[in-house]
Amino acid sequence: MKRSSGIRLRVTVAVGALSLALITGCSDGGSDKAESNTGSSTGDSAQDSSKNTAKALTVAELKKLAIAKGDAVGYEVGSVGKTYPATKSAVTVDKAQCRPVAWAMAGQAPGDAAAATNKMVTEAKKPSSAASKSVEDMTEKEFDDAFGAALDRTTTVVGLSSYDGDGAEKAFKAVSDGVKSCAGGFTVTSGGDSQKYTGVVAEKASNTGDESVAFGASAVMEDSGGETGTAHTEVVRHGNTLVTYYTVNLGALMSGKAYVVPSVVIDAQAAKLK
Repeated sequence: MKRSSGIRLRVTVAVGALSLALITGCSDGGSDKAESNTGSSTGDSAQDSSKNTAKALTVAELKKLAIAKGDAVGYEVGSVGKTYPATKSAVTVDKAQCRPVAWAMAGQAPGDAAAATNKMVTEAKKPSSAASKSVEDMTEKEFDDAFGAALDRTTTVVGLSSYDGDGAEKAFKAVSDGVKSCAGGFTVTSGGDSQKYTGVVAEKASNTGDESVAFGASAVMEDSGGETGTAHTEVVRHGNTLVTYYTVNLGALMSGKAYVVPSVVIDAQAAKLK
């Protein structure tokens, strides 16, 4: 049974989905200083005035608090590496109010942070339920199931950033405001390539930390006949530290299956910040 054309088609769709996941990747791989803009707080500005004089954590302190190997059962934790551009300056967002949203989607500090770091958290490979057959011997459905299953793993970029004074509250508000004002979408350019997000929709947040906001950003996947795929992000404020969770699942994008930011990952990171 000839499968070369089918394989090429599915690989093309997968690469298209992959571009959706990575085009906004402006992670600094754990840089000491995050470059971004700020907003004003959505939290209760009258509560705990000591926050206004809070000192940011250092990079070393953030790294100790970042999710690590063994913290989330069923997930592998590693470095973001060189997958993304080294700095925010390498990424252009067409709407200023959408920059914090785009940066949060890449594990970057969404505000003017004093220090930042990040990690890549990948769901452990799932055991395949497909029969042990060669590609040539598979039916079309068996091939589709096996191909989708191989890619059906969530990958989450977890970013931690710390701020002086009320910087974290301002940065959080910039993201929260951005989710509303960028509902019509925005365009990100990195390394000469552009990705247009067609819409941003608020989603249910985990309600961990002092305040949290979650959203999905949709884009048309390459060579998919106009089908859209949605990446999911959540931003949580823990005192003067923000945590961003950007999650994508290529298998789910290809099949249209719903997926979310893994609660296991959020809970594991939140536990280290208590």
